[in-house]
Amino acid sequence: MLQLFRRLLLVGLVKPIAKLIIGVDVRGRRNLPIAGPAIIAANHNSHIDTLLLICLFPSASLRHVRPVAAADHFLQSPLSSWFSQKIVGILPIDRTGGAKRDVLAGCREALERDEILLLFPEGTRGEAEEMGNFKSGIARLAEQFPDTPIVPVYLQGAGRVLPRGARIPVPFTCSAIIGKPFRWSGDRRSFMQSLKSTIEALSSAAPPLRWL
Repeated sequence: MLQLFRRLLLVGLVKPIAKLIIGVDVRGRRNLPIAGPAIIAANHNSHIDTLLLICLFPSASLRHVRPVAAADHFLQSPLSSWFSQKIVGILPIDRTGGAKRDVLAGCREALERDEILLLFPEGTRGEAEEMGNFKSGIARLAEQFPDTPIVPVYLQGAGRVLPRGARIPVPFTCSAIIGKPFRWSGDRRSFMQSLKSTIEALSSAAPPLRWL
């Protein structure tokens, strides 16, 4: 019942509101997986990024989609925690550290359930339209699930719609450029370099930013 409620709320409320706030130009949609296991790897400038990625998927695929998100932000209150986990379907990641804490356990379990992870390799939001350093967690997942496709996505405009620290969105049209999927290369360093350079290259296909 909860899964049905989640799907109805995402399709009937979350996606329409997101599309009202952010117009979305999509390029390379054929590269987007409609079933898992798969990992979507995108740059990260805004909390709008998660909504933008959710809007890319057809309604029938939403039950498989699991955004990876920061626990310290999305679990701040009981209401935010419930909505984020039960409706948006986030996998909360504890960024506070701890040598004995396996922060990727939930991600591995999701891939074993054939779900689609929405993951931001930067780990936190950067400045608008700028890409920061990538963290190696995605490489560890790819190494453990070498047959899982990694789909690179470049998001443009979300950092202008709702930049870090802002509370009121600005009506810019956003773009999502979806690259061709690739798999584990056998070496963490080369994998990370390839992933970042691929997402950077996708930015060249993004159309100019414009007002809604």
